Amino acid sequence: MEELRSAFADRLVLAVLNRGQVGPDDFKVDPAGGVSMNEAARRDFLASYQTRKQEEVTHPFLQRTIPWALIPHLQARLLARHLRGDLDAYPPFVAR
Repeated sequence: MEELRSAFADRLVLAVLNRGQVGPDDFKVDPAGGVSMNEAARRDFLASYQTRKQEEVTHPFLQRTIPWALIPHLQARLLARHLRGDLDAYPPFVAR
């Protein structure tokens, strides 16, 4: 999953912050030091997450356009093929 963090998760978080959908006022710090997001911001973030998962991207190894939601599954299958010996090397996902 680490190979997908910057391409998917980090970009999503930065986009939500840059668009002003989530800001400092949307978080609450409790006395023990924990931080939580308010319900409205959580709903907005999850809506952005669902929209992002539906966006299509060209898979660099398969050369097919597929939704982001399928990328972790496909990468797991490619890893399994490599571990079984069907592929010489594991093809990591590299976003362009």
